[in-house]
Amino acid sequence: MKLFLVLACVALATAAPKHQLVRRSEPDGKNVEILRYDNENDGLGSYKFGFELSDQTKREEQGELKNAGSENEFIAVKGSYSWVDQDGQLYTVNYVADENGFQPTIEQSKGGAIPSAVLAAFTG
Repeated sequence: MKLFLVLACVALATAAPKHQLVRRSEPDGKNVEILRYDNENDGLGSYKFGFELSDQTKREEQGELKNAGSENEFIAVKGSYSWVDQDGQLYTVNYVADENGFQPTIEQSKGGAIPSAVLAAFTG
């Protein structure tokens, strides 16, 4: 039975399409495609995932269980996400979330300032 389940999972994974359409559209009206999607989870508290879309949206994240079995157990997370705004500026948020809280840093491509609404979301 276990062999059957493993083979079924492998068959599903290999049959999955490489590029999938999502219902969001780019400014030019084209559908946004999923170019890459990765997902790993060991079931014990550690994970890693990421995706990339055709509109240059990206996200990467990994988490690791710390102090397992103790009163101070937590998952330390590290990651980033990026997007391009309507003016063509690329923004990237890199972050760490651990025993010291959520710690983001924001980067932008040349030629623009980080919008105040974006800054307010991260600085409170």
